[in-house]
Amino acid sequence: MGGETAAQALQQTCSPNAMKVSSIVVLGAGSAGLMTALTLKRKLPELAIRVVRSPDIGVIGVGEGTTAVFPRHFFEYLKMKPRDFYLEAQPTWKMGIRFLWGPRKEFLYTFSFEFERRLPQLSRNNGFYYTDEFPWLGHASAFMAQDKVFPRRPDGLPQFHNNHAFHIENRTFVGWLENRCRENGVVVTDATVSAEPGSEGIAALRTETGERIAGDLFVDASGFRSELLGRALQEPFRSYGDSLFSDRAVIGGWPRTNEPIMPYTLAETMEAGWCWRIDHEHFINRGYVFSSRFLSDDAARDEFLRKNPKVVTETRLIKFRSGRFERSWVGNVVAVGNAAGFVEPLEATALQVICVEASTLADALLDSQRQPTPTLVKLYNRYNGDQWDDIRNFLSIHYRFNKRLDTPFWRACQAEVALHGAQDIVDWYRENGPSVLAGVALVHPSNSFRMDGYLALLVGQNVPHERPYHPSATERDFWRRHCLKLAEEAQQGMSSEEALQAIRSPNLSWA
Repeated sequence: MGGETAAQALQQTCSPNAMKVSSIVVLGAGSAGLMTALTLKRKLPELAIRVVRSPDIGVIGVGEGTTAVFPRHFFEYLKMKPRDFYLEAQPTWKMGIRFLWGPRKEFLYTFSFEFERRLPQLSRNNGFYYTDEFPWLGHASAFMAQDKVFPRRPDGLPQFHNNHAFHIENRTFVGWLENRCRENGVVVTDATVSAEPGSEGIAALRTETGERIAGDLFVDASGFRSELLGRALQEPFRSYGDSLFSDRAVIGGWPRTNEPIMPYTLAETMEAGWCWRIDHEHFINRGYVFSSRFLSDDAARDEFLRKNPKVVTETRLIKFRSGRFERSWVGNVVAVGNAAGFVEPLEATALQVICVEASTLADALLDSQRQPTPTLVKLYNRYNGDQWDDIRNFLSIHYRFNKRLDTPFWRACQAEVALHGAQDIVDWYRENGPSVLAGVALVHPSNSFRMDGYLALLVGQNVPHERPYHPSATERDFWRRHCLKLAEEAQQGMSSEEALQAIRSPNLSWA
């Protein structure tokens, strides 16, 4: 092919305009494959969907955090029953992320967009009133600071809201997904397969027994292997290595004893990266994300165990690369999840990305009446590529400005991390402070972090700017009373343990 990649040659010969999608084959039965299969079947029930679960495709299988996109996808977009999810997936709630990060003692990141709000009694938006004394700006962060999840109703049950995400354990979550897939008519097949090339990209998957599994569209959910998009079609890969230096994770944990269930993910600065803590009902999951350029695997494991002496499980090492393929939809192959790209788990965006990929694929097929055109495919690739790049840009802020530790890794981050699309936001902040005036212009409406998320990180890491605001005595007094009232309300809230007990109460209505 004269030096062309398979993807380049396919781009010239393939005609998606002629494609009529009636059947879809999903390679991979982890969270990415099953989430996509379930999404497509719920939105387009006329499709024949078959998931191929191959023993060659491993599952990372760690405790996972999510973002607020996750519950909206399942309970609003797909109309799934929360009761089944709570019963089978056994999640705990995540109000946000508690960062031991930067020069402050800590800062809190929520899904409630608290920095951009303005109280009628004050002249500026909330971000200008942030202090170390009160590291909360609204109800969500106040509840996090008090280790509470929901307000308490007069009848003793939780007052649920949608400004939260979940912590879920991979095994129970995948079990819930598979049950819902089968209920909705998705066929799950166990087989070791190889790809058979075709004029549109992939003609079929062939099993070891010789069976030929054909479809109109193939979803590559094969994880880091990227069997179809990366290996078979040789789509070029775009590295994020100039922004995200980490490429390893050491993982371990321990059964919960008397520790309270933290209603947030903990992100703690380490010598050459950071350590997470994810609380499940019966298990605490810990992991150290680090850069092999600055720390050996053995040294990282030793630092991880010193930080977490309770770890009793055998530690595991996971290697990864941060980046994405140039396109995720090529010919009749659409890659989702790690098969399309990966960014380190600092903001727990892995499942969020799958939700976006799956929903945009379903919407594309719905809008085109299952006949996707070349321009639709091009738009899909641009939209989802932008989603990956937005996450890369957002994560770069975490690394560029974290001055908590003075180590070779963090000095390199401060000097070398490329901000890409976040540079304009940082420039605005440095001149104007935590103002949201330019948020719409600087942050695309599809960006799930919004301007508020960037401000939370910049203010939280105490990044200096040229417009410090000095409130009047009246405003300072009002803000103090406001924060104390928030804390008092939060102290009356429900802990995770109480909320878990409440959702199992026969008095709880799931309407």
